[in-house]
Amino acid sequence: MNVATPESVGLLSERLDRIRPVLQSYIDHHIIAGAITVVARHGKVAYRECLGMMDAEASKPMREDAIFRIYSMTKPITSTALMMLVEQGRLLLSDPLAKYLPAFKDIRVYTGRDVTGGIITTPAERLITVHDLLIHTAGLGYGLFDDHPIEDLFRASGIFSPILRLQVGLDEMATRIAALPLANQPGARFRYSIATDLLGYLVQLIADMPFDVYLAEKIFRPLGMNDTGFFVPSNKVERLCACYQPDAENRYVLIDSPTTSAWLRADVAPSGGAGLVSTAADYLRFGQMLLNGGELDGVRIVGRKTLSLMTTNHLPASLLPPLVGADAQPGDGFGLGFNMRTGNEAGTLGSIGMYGWDGAADTRFRVDPAEDLVYLYMAQSYFGAEPIATVCQNLVYQSIVD
Repeated sequence: MNVATPESVGLLSERLDRIRPVLQSYIDHHIIAGAITVVARHGKVAYRECLGMMDAEASKPMREDAIFRIYSMTKPITSTALMMLVEQGRLLLSDPLAKYLPAFKDIRVYTGRDVTGGIITTPAERLITVHDLLIHTAGLGYGLFDDHPIEDLFRASGIFSPILRLQVGLDEMATRIAALPLANQPGARFRYSIATDLLGYLVQLIADMPFDVYLAEKIFRPLGMNDTGFFVPSNKVERLCACYQPDAENRYVLIDSPTTSAWLRADVAPSGGAGLVSTAADYLRFGQMLLNGGELDGVRIVGRKTLSLMTTNHLPASLLPPLVGADAQPGDGFGLGFNMRTGNEAGTLGSIGMYGWDGAADTRFRVDPAEDLVYLYMAQSYFGAEPIATVCQNLVYQSIVD
C-alpha cells in the first residue's frame, strides 16, 4: 500500500507521536516484549511503528515483516471464505449444520448433573444453523472459559493443545464436538466458541478443497498476503516472533519459542478459528479490502452487499452486549465474523459502525468506514492482562483532526 504523511490524510503527527512512549512503557515494564502499530487512512499508510523485541531471548528487535500468531483474527478470514460460497449459491445461512454434518442432527443441551455426577441433557429445540455458527449463537463451548460446565467437557475433549493448536483432523474435530452437549438452546444466547472451526470444515466440504488450500487460492494469493498461512515455512522462521504469557507479576514469560514453535509444523490441521499466522502488512491488505467494500487493487473477494450484510449487527437486543467470553464491550454487537460498534457506552474512542476482532496473543484490527481508516496492533502476549490494544486505539483516534 502507498505511504502518506499523517497530515495529508487528516492525522496530526505530534498526536501520533504519543503512541511510542506509551507502548515503550509497557515494554520497559516487561509487560510485552514488542509490538507493531499501523494506521492507514484513505487507502494510505500514515503511521507504522515497530518497538521492542520480536524475540527477547535472542535479542532480536521487532521488524516490520515479523510473523505473528494471529489466533482469533483468523475468524474474520474464515467467515469471509464461507460467505464467498454463499455468494456462489453453494449454501444458505439458514441451512442446518446437520445438512452437511449429519452428526449434528440429534444434538442435546446440558441441564445439569445427577446425584452420581452423570450429565443430564435435554433434546435441542431446533437444529444449529450456519448463521448460528457465524454469530456464535450455536450453544457450543470452546474450552477456554470457566463460566459453564461444558467448558470442562471441551477442555477434556483433546481437540486443542494448551496454546490452541488443533490436535486432531477436521473430521475428527467435528465428530468430537457433535458428541458434546450444548451450553444452551441454539439461538438463545451469544457464546463465543469453537463454531468458526466448524465453519472452516464446512468450507472444505462444500468447496471440495482442503480448507488451507481454499484460503490460499481464493483469498491470500489474490490479495498478495504472501506471509499468511497455517504454519511458518523453514525459509521464514527467522521472522517468527516469540510468544509470551504474563506471570503472576504481569511480566512476560516465554511459552512458544520461534525455534521450536508449534507453528513450525505443517502437519497440524488448519484451525478456522485460531490457526493462522500473518504479518501486519498482510493483514492490513485484508482490512483494506474490507474497507473498500470487498475489493483491493482490482481484485474482488466478496461483493459490496455481502460485506454490508457481514458488517451489520445480527444479534437481537436480548443478546446484547455479546460479552460471554468475547472481546466485546457495552455498545458492541456482532456481525458475521466481526464485532460491531453499535453504541459508545464503553467510552472507547472509535466510530459507530466500526468492526473487527482481536487475537488471543494480543493482536487487534479495526476497520472504520466512517473515518475511512484501518487500525492494526500486533504483539505476542497470550491472554495478556493489560488492555494495551484499547489504549493504543484511543491514541490512534485522538490523532484525527480533519
